[in-house]
Amino acid sequence: MLAKLNSYGLIGIEGCPISVEVDISRGMQRADTVGLPDNAVKESRERVRSAIVNSGYNYPEMRVLVNLAPADIRKEGTVYDLPIALGILAARGVIPLHSADDYIIIGELALDGKVRSVTGVLPMVINAHERGFRNIMLPFDNAAEASFFSDMNVIPVRSLNEACGHLNGTAVIPPNPPLKWSEQKKTFPYDFSEIKGQMAAKRAAEIAVAGNHNLLLIGSPGSGKTMLARSIPSILPELTMEESLEITRIHSVAGELKGRTGIVTERPFRSPHHSASIPALVGGGSRALPGEISLAHYGVLFMDEFPQFPSTVLEALRQPLEDGVITITRAAAKTEFPAEFMLVAAMNPCPCGNYGSKTKECRCSAVQIEKYRNRISSPLLDRLDIHVEMNEVNYDDLTSAKAGESSAAIRARVTAARKRQKERYKDDGILFNSQLTTPLMRKYCRMTAEAEELLHSAYYKFKLSARAYTRVIKVARTIADIEGKDTIGKAHVLEAVQYRGLDEKYWGAR
Repeated sequence: MLAKLNSYGLIGIEGCPISVEVDISRGMQRADTVGLPDNAVKESRERVRSAIVNSGYNYPEMRVLVNLAPADIRKEGTVYDLPIALGILAARGVIPLHSADDYIIIGELALDGKVRSVTGVLPMVINAHERGFRNIMLPFDNAAEASFFSDMNVIPVRSLNEACGHLNGTAVIPPNPPLKWSEQKKTFPYDFSEIKGQMAAKRAAEIAVAGNHNLLLIGSPGSGKTMLARSIPSILPELTMEESLEITRIHSVAGELKGRTGIVTERPFRSPHHSASIPALVGGGSRALPGEISLAHYGVLFMDEFPQFPSTVLEALRQPLEDGVITITRAAAKTEFPAEFMLVAAMNPCPCGNYGSKTKECRCSAVQIEKYRNRISSPLLDRLDIHVEMNEVNYDDLTSAKAGESSAAIRARVTAARKRQKERYKDDGILFNSQLTTPLMRKYCRMTAEAEELLHSAYYKFKLSARAYTRVIKVARTIADIEGKDTIGKAHVLEAVQYRGLDEKYWGAR
């Protein structure tokens, strides 16, 4: 007897429909799985056998053949356990043969028949919805993640018995109530009002967030670099539902949603340790999973002790910083993950951290300082739009009872600036000033004559590369947006150029 059910797999972060075909025929008792399965899929035969028996059903003492089609796509993970078990029971007549024709079925089985959660549910549901499927049976713990489509019937099951009872019609499970998207009020552990002094650095952070520009913080230990970086989430604009779904797709595939309900409702802030490998940061590995840069999509990637990261890891950032995506190529397939993140990098000016300090003496030799700074290559430095120096906080600022400007006030300006960008670029396929291409810069970055003259002088004075030149214009465009100006003026260019001054101070000899 042959039974066919619908299931789903993943290619990168995109759902892929998979047909589960189960054939039971006479012959020596054995179970085989074909269709390019990985080891986890092959091992499902043992989980399925035990789950069926421990749920009170008889496992067929015949030849069981499971085919996962299409056969040229590699099948990974434990998502096929439940459809395989139901296919066997359907082929044996335990449940009606065609009772599951309208369902997408996914889920991992425990040996006692319980259904465990799986990763990557949201991209599967999105793709199934686009293809016209309206019924999906999945693990109870994944139900909230899939319930943001009002016209989708999400059937959550806790066990194989529950799944059989629903398909038999003896114990019908009501669909999970659809969830509605709503912005949630959040509290943040850090606020800009708590940062003492550092007015220039706070201004630079505001501009960086407003245009989604990359930010480099240079300063001695204890100057507040880490605190400033960790305060940035408090000035990020609220997520839209589209952004939230995009972020959740990535986190779901990476298994970051375990223990959480629903979808991601706040922008990511990722802070990998400087010992992170290339696959951990940019993605890859045996299963080609998203890395930290993709998990920071539409959020912030904070890399503290920037020069301490291996040079190979730092250089791997160059392509995604430029393109906003990361492509993972393997012998069998090529996967593309989105990586539109804001990089915040923090570093000391020298190995001991005291170079340029007004209170402490630097113990580093010129050779040590040059070697340390040269870990940041010129091409990577060019891709960091804003460079800002943070000096020690003086005593008066540190002990002042006067609170600085709150994150809420800064977030209001940032949100207004991003709304201007979204409206301006609604027909151009981009969201931020940092994504401007050369043709779009000619169209949207109009300058006054004084601004153009100033930029011309700065180009030669600071020995800017062509890439750094374009980054200055993009930052100036953001500064103008914060002020609500359509044309880039001299003051906007002057401030943007100042954020490239550290190139010459720290790396001028290169």
